[in-house]
Amino acid sequence: MRYYLDFEKKLEPLERRIFEIERFYDEKDPHYSKELAVLRKKISRLEKEIYSELSNWQRSHLSRHLNRPHTLDYIHSVFTDFVELHGDRKFKDDAALVAGFARFEGINVAVVGHQKGKDVREMAHRNFGMAHPDGYRKAMRVMDMAARWGKPIITFIDTPGAFPGVGAEERGQAEAIASSIFFMFSLGVPIISVVIGEGGSGGALAIGVGNRLLMLENATYSVISPEGCAAILWRDGSKGHLAADALKPTARDLLNLKVADDLIPEPFGGAHRSWQETFENTRSVIAKHLNDLIGTEPDTLKAMRYEKFRNMGVFEEKRR
Repeated sequence: MRYYLDFEKKLEPLERRIFEIERFYDEKDPHYSKELAVLRKKISRLEKEIYSELSNWQRSHLSRHLNRPHTLDYIHSVFTDFVELHGDRKFKDDAALVAGFARFEGINVAVVGHQKGKDVREMAHRNFGMAHPDGYRKAMRVMDMAARWGKPIITFIDTPGAFPGVGAEERGQAEAIASSIFFMFSLGVPIISVVIGEGGSGGALAIGVGNRLLMLENATYSVISPEGCAAILWRDGSKGHLAADALKPTARDLLNLKVADDLIPEPFGGAHRSWQETFENTRSVIAKHLNDLIGTEPDTLKAMRYEKFRNMGVFEEKRR
């Protein structure tokens, strides 16, 4: 069943009626075919009204839309021959972060990504995409194997942040995040990181140290959610819309700030409106950047990564 955000609610009765006609009635019946034409025309007009000028606040909600495709959806649609590896060889397997090897456009690659889940049961099993330290250590294990074999690494970021529970802290959550960031800087293979939904804080950055950072058009990447920022600054989570503008967390903002390297177009209205189009766009942009990086010397890849992150946040202050 499709989920509708508050600003999408006008579409719900129209799309439900179309679903009802297509499922229970004969579309060729003149009465219903005429009704379908009218409904589709109304939907087209409403979509333009709703999605043409999305605010940062609205995009932050789209980045968390329950019907957006998640990491495993991309893996099974954009890659082939995926073999998932489990466990960090120290404590346990973390279902919030998936990792393994696959083929992309004929190239063997390592794939790592957060996995949120689609329904309540899977969300609980995946811990809503909030990885434990065991997940980041599993990611490092797989990335280490990729580096030793000279295989590119592609990571998918989609998390509200690393899990802050007592057990995670006892097992060294901060250390695992810091170690993963440090470790990724040392790898002499191409790394492409793709933000497919929300990229929250260190939990996202832990697998985001890439030679290229790609973002889906309605994805967000920030140190904190707009609601969390508003709660801290104004002690009022309802001012999230103000925080969303101040944080500049969207793909276009980060492209302008030279944090992101490329934007992956989404179907009009968001990735949840057409998964297949989203997968094709993602495949195309990843392939473009991977082809640019393959063949680059290991030391050059490390230096490129280092310079990319060192140059973030650089600004000039003009004196009056």
